Amino acid sequence: MHIKVIGAGLAGCEAAWQIAQNGGEADLIEMKPAKYTPAHKNPNFAELICSNSLKAERVESAAGLLKEEMHRMGSLLVPCALQTRVPAGGALAVDRVEFSRLVTEKIHENPHIHCISAECTEIPEDGITIIASGPLTSDTLAEKIDRLCGGSLRFYDAAAPIVTAESLDRNLIFAASRYGKGDGEDYLNCPMNKAEYERFYDALVHAQRAPLHGCDVQDPKVYEGCMPVEVMAQRGADTIRFGPLKPVGLRDPRTGHRPWAVVQLRKEDAAGTLYNLVGFQTNLKFGEQKRVFGMIPGLAHAEFTRYGVMHRNTYLNAPKVLNSTFQMRSRPNLFFAGQMTGVEGYMESASSGLLAGQNAFRLAQSLPLVTPPETTMTGALARWVQFGGESDYQPMGANFGIMPPVEPHIRDKTARYAAIAQRALNDLKTFLAETNWQTGNKS
Repeated sequence: MHIKVIGAGLAGCEAAWQIAQNGGEADLIEMKPAKYTPAHKNPNFAELICSNSLKAERVESAAGLLKEEMHRMGSLLVPCALQTRVPAGGALAVDRVEFSRLVTEKIHENPHIHCISAECTEIPEDGITIIASGPLTSDTLAEKIDRLCGGSLRFYDAAAPIVTAESLDRNLIFAASRYGKGDGEDYLNCPMNKAEYERFYDALVHAQRAPLHGCDVQDPKVYEGCMPVEVMAQRGADTIRFGPLKPVGLRDPRTGHRPWAVVQLRKEDAAGTLYNLVGFQTNLKFGEQKRVFGMIPGLAHAEFTRYGVMHRNTYLNAPKVLNSTFQMRSRPNLFFAGQMTGVEGYMESASSGLLAGQNAFRLAQSLPLVTPPETTMTGALARWVQFGGESDYQPMGANFGIMPPVEPHIRDKTARYAAIAQRALNDLKTFLAETNWQTGNKS
C-alpha cells in the first residue's frame, strides 16, 4: 500500500522518510515548482521561510531536547541541519538553501519515496493520507479541510528581512554573541544609545504598513511567536528593548558599556554573505522598511535581498479533531502534520511529521498507534495537539512548561532543566524499545 503525503515541507518530508524507513511506500505530493505560495521561492523541499535558526542546540534546553529526541527516533531533518549548519552561538542555524537542497536530495535518493509534482485540490477518500500542506495551504485544499474539520482558525504570520554583509557599515557594528557564547563572530550587533533608540522607535511605530489581503483582513490574528516588530513596539516604548533589541550579555567594545538597545544580525549562509535581522518580522511597506531599518546603526546603506513580508497562516482547532497520534478522529485513515496542527516552529512541525509518518505506517500494518511519553518533548507537544484546549487553542512551541515537573522539585533552573532532559531521554529509550521503533530502512 502506498501512503499519500500531501506537502513536501518539513513535516511532509519527515513523514515520508519515516514511512520509507519502515519499508513502506510513500507518495510525496508537492505543488512546487508549478505553483508557489506567496512566501515560498525555492523549488526544493523543506524550504525555511521566517528564519534560518532551528533554535537552541543544548540538550538541556527545550528546543535542543526536541532535536535530540528526533535524532534518536531516526529523523531525516536533524542530520541534514547538522551538515548544513552556520555559526550561531548556542543555536543551530543552517544555510537555508543548502539545507533544502540536501533534504531534497535525500528524498529523491530514497527508493521508497515517490515524488509527485502536482497541486492537491481534494482530500483523498481511499487509502491512508497525511496532510502536511502547511500554514499556507492553497485556497482550494484549505476550503476542503475547513469543511471537513468544521472550521479552521486563521491568523497572520510574518518574516524578517535579509541584508547583504558587504553593504553593512562595520565601523558601527561589532561581532559578538551574548555572554561570549560561540566563537564571537556568530552575530553582528548594531548598538543604539538612548537618543538613537528613541528616534528609531518613533519612526517604527508611525511607519506605514502593507495592506492585508484575503478573508481575514477584518479581524487578523497575529501569533505571538512571529509578531511583527512594529506591532510589538506599539505595546510600549520599552517592549522591544526588553525583547528582540535587548542588550543583555553584550558590551560595545568602543565604549566598554552595555548599549541602550541592540539589533542583532545573524548569518544566513555559511559564507557569511547574508544576514537576517533577528526578531524583525514585519509587515511594513518595503520603502518604509528601507527607511526605518536604515536608521539602525550600520544599516544606513544596507542592501535588502528580501524584505519582510506578512502572509496568511492557518492551523486547525486540533483538540476538536485530532488525537495525539495526529490521526483524525472522524476519519481514521487521515492524518495531519506540521504547523497546521498547532505546533509552532520548524522542528516542532517536523516532529509532528515524524510521528504522523510512523503512525500512518503502523495503521497500514494493523499495528497499534503510539505517542511518546508526556515526559518527552515530542510526546508533550503531541498531547498539546489533543488536549491544548478547544475554546482558545493557540500554537505551541517546545518548552518545559508543557512537560510534567520532576519530583522532588529542583530549585536551580539549570539543574532542573538538565534533570527534565535526562528523564526525557531515559523514557524515550524505553519507549523506542517497547514499541519496536524502526529508524533504519528495511530494504
